Amino acid sequence: MVRPVARFEDEDGEEDRLLRTDALPALRMTRVRVRLLVLSGPEAGQSYPLTPGRYRLGADPASDIVIADRAVSRSHLLLDVREDGIQAVDVGSRNGSFCEGMRFTTLDVRPGAVLTLGTTELKLVPEGEKSRAMPLSNRERFGNLVGSSRRMRELFTLLERLAQGESDVLIQGETGTGKELCAEALHTHGTRSKGPFVIVDLAGVAPQLLESELFGHVKGAFTGAQADRAGAFERAHGGTLFLDEVGELPLEVQPRLLRALERRQVKRVGANDYRAVNVRVVAATHQDLEGAVKAGRFRGDLFHRLAVLRAMLPPLRERPEDIPLLIDTVLERMGKPPSALSDQTRALLTQYPWPGNVRELRNVVDRVVSLGESALPELPETPSRPTPAADGDPEDTLSLPLDLPFKEAKERLIEGFERDYLKTLLERCGGNVSKASREAGIDRVYLRKLLRKHGLASGPD
Repeated sequence: MVRPVARFEDEDGEEDRLLRTDALPALRMTRVRVRLLVLSGPEAGQSYPLTPGRYRLGADPASDIVIADRAVSRSHLLLDVREDGIQAVDVGSRNGSFCEGMRFTTLDVRPGAVLTLGTTELKLVPEGEKSRAMPLSNRERFGNLVGSSRRMRELFTLLERLAQGESDVLIQGETGTGKELCAEALHTHGTRSKGPFVIVDLAGVAPQLLESELFGHVKGAFTGAQADRAGAFERAHGGTLFLDEVGELPLEVQPRLLRALERRQVKRVGANDYRAVNVRVVAATHQDLEGAVKAGRFRGDLFHRLAVLRAMLPPLRERPEDIPLLIDTVLERMGKPPSALSDQTRALLTQYPWPGNVRELRNVVDRVVSLGESALPELPETPSRPTPAADGDPEDTLSLPLDLPFKEAKERLIEGFERDYLKTLLERCGGNVSKASREAGIDRVYLRKLLRKHGLASGPD
């Protein structure tokens, strides 16, 4: 029996499809904190407001959120929406649940994440954010940034727009995600591309020299100032100034930077007069600047001046589908053919979580090309597969993902084959890895990495 569905208008006057009408009391009592936006699939464009509570997603018409996708199980995913966060639990779906390309059984989901069930993509949109998906760019590269995933193509759309403006930009992201490349791409694709691109690494300059580095100095201003020197703002006149690791800027220098940003005037250390500068400022940080403002380590007015426009670079672990393209790009820049890395090595690199992001991947590929598979990083063990749901749906017990795209179905089957083959191989060889590698005809180092990948690693031979 299909449960009745109600509709209501949200604060923006836009009509949203609600869940069951029996969820209405909770909706009236609790303000909507997040909504579930369907990005692709049969229900594309649908938006569901989520209040604290549990929501079952699946193809079953009795589900709280019905997803009419043939690749989605009748009972597929459980969303536990709490005051302090959201937990997603795969309830034994036949094709699995994925977040940013990574399969999961249980996952604490942050707002903004994209979940994939079958061929349907779902985005958790924070309260107050417009529930419209960013159009996807057609490009796979923006400057030296590379990616074909949804996250990167959304980012490229944003950067294309930002590049044409003159407002200052704050780039945020973990170490190694490519913040400097992003700043350089904004400059190269913008209206100031013919002007200078000046980089200042604020974390690499001694605190006592920061003002001189940014604003310049006159002869005799301090010990060692033997001649007049233009600062970074003046050197970037007519172009772009990139302030890397702006979160490291000492509090005592922050008021002078704020003045320079607001008035586009700088005064050299030891000088009396201000000089006008025509410069666009792009800043970057891996720190939580909003948290630093609350803790009193960063001025709130400076943060808001820097963050007129913002871009967030996703970590590599949230876009693993980009790893093959990134590997080929690194090899190309090294002057190496794609065959420089075997398919086995590529498969292992795809499974690694990359805490150091793209920078780490670049270094690892360089090492593996030079030293071989012994230079591969250690792979974490993968969680065991979820057991199929016993909900009476015969389709949920199928082991063949025949209703998925060919490439994805093939990858799922290969992963299952690898685990089953390795488990049988180890049992047949009594757990002796050396014997197993000889019998399987594969390198022992590579075999050990495969065992770790599937959680089958044992002690020494």
